[in-house]
Amino acid sequence: MSEKLIAPSVLAADFANLQRDVEMINNSDADWFHIDIMDGVFVPNISFGMPVLRDIIKHATKTIDVHLMIVDPDRYIQTFADLGSTILTVHYEACTHLHRTVQAIKATGMKAGVALNPHTSVHLLEDVIQDLDMVCIMSVNPGFGGQSFIENTYSKVSALKELITRKNASTLIEIDGGVTNKNAKQLVDAGADVLVAGSYVFKASDPVTTVKELRKLVN
Repeated sequence: MSEKLIAPSVLAADFANLQRDVEMINNSDADWFHIDIMDGVFVPNISFGMPVLRDIIKHATKTIDVHLMIVDPDRYIQTFADLGSTILTVHYEACTHLHRTVQAIKATGMKAGVALNPHTSVHLLEDVIQDLDMVCIMSVNPGFGGQSFIENTYSKVSALKELITRKNASTLIEIDGGVTNKNAKQLVDAGADVLVAGSYVFKASDPVTTVKELRKLVN
């Protein structure tokens, strides 16, 4: 079984001490930086924009996993590539021409991900799954950190895993929202490859140890 990945969500970091928190992830057992970009239109919240992302990437030494919760993401694909993003994930619900958007992301050299809101069925990805490097399943409603986990996520992960296997795709499954030591193992058992953890890591008294324990649990 391939190594499972831990991706702390920078949205939960302390923005007054951002460099410190970025260095903490660099020095931890985490694999990726998960970075949420929100526009206040697609989701009812605004996170941060290009200058902050540029500063995060300047200090980060690991994979940069950018999750766009914005309308019309096509406008910014090249910008995120230029900033140094490794993976760019767009929302299924925000793309009129999903296949075109995915191809545009890949054309820049980034990996392409698609995120699904809790109410969106994995079967809608049937025709595009082979083109995707990753699918991000939202296990909370997007827009705010610290929400509680939606239990239906486990069966959704299993259904997506079945689709990936059936289509002979190599797509990773990422879970975003409410991930803790209480559900991490069950998510991985259902088929998850990447676990995004925000508040659970950054609000811990010892984030580095929390990441280490999460890793032990899933690998």
